[in-house]
Amino acid sequence: MCFRKRSEYRPPDLINAKIYTGPIPAEQGGELAMGGGRSETSALSGTGGGQGVTTTQNSQRPNACCFCWCCCCSCSRNEEERRRRRRKKRRSQETKMETIPNCEVCPKPSVEEIRLWSQSFDKLMRNPAGRNVFREFLRTEYSEENMLFWLACEDLKKDMNKSAIEEKVRSIYDDYISILSPKEVSLDARVREAINKKMQDPTPLTFEDAQLQIYTLMHRDSYPRFLSSNIYKSLINGGSRTQSES
Repeated sequence: MCFRKRSEYRPPDLINAKIYTGPIPAEQGGELAMGGGRSETSALSGTGGGQGVTTTQNSQRPNACCFCWCCCCSCSRNEEERRRRRRKKRRSQETKMETIPNCEVCPKPSVEEIRLWSQSFDKLMRNPAGRNVFREFLRTEYSEENMLFWLACEDLKKDMNKSAIEEKVRSIYDDYISILSPKEVSLDARVREAINKKMQDPTPLTFEDAQLQIYTLMHRDSYPRFLSSNIYKSLINGGSRTQSES
C-alpha cells in the first residue's frame, strides 16, 4: 500500500486559490487567512476515511452572548441605560418640555406644598400636582414610563370588575412588562417570574411587587436629581417671588 506524503497533499478547493481576506461565510470551514483578525483553529483528523473537523473563530465576528438572555451576560447589566439611549434617540426631534398628555387634573400647588415635596418622596407622590411635575422631570430623562406604570397600577387597584381587571392587566403587561415594548420598565428576573405566574389568574395586585420595585427605583435614582433640577428650583423661586411681591 502506498501513502502520500502529508506535505504533498493539497485540498482541491484551495489549489491555485487567491488569498481571501474578507469575513468567512457561514457555510465554509477551512483554514483561511484573515486580514488582521485573530483566529483560533483546532483540527481533529482520523485515519481510515475519517473526516477532519476544523472550527475557526474570528474576533471580528459579533459576540454570540449578546443575543442570549442569560443574566451572566455582561451586556445585560446595562440594558436600562441602552433603553434610555434608544428612547432619547427616538424623541430627539420632539420638543422637550411640551405639554404632558393625560396629566392628572389638579389645582395649582401652593408654595408650602412645593416645599413639602423636598421633605420626602412619599409626600411628592401623594400629591397630584407633585406627580405631574415629577413626571415632567422624568420625561426630560426619558424615563417617564416608570411613572406611567406606577399610575396604571394604582388605577388597577381601584377596579373591582373581573373582566375589566383582566383587560387592564393584559394592557399593562403589553405596555410596560413585555420585552418587546418600547416602554418596558426595568425589573429583575424574580419579579418578572412572579408576574408571569400571576398572569394566569389576574387580580388588582398582579403587579404589586413590580410597582414597589419601580417606586424604589424612582425614589433612589430619579428623586435626588429632581430636587436639584431646574424644574423644581424654578417652582420654588417662582413661588418665593410671588409671595414677596404680594
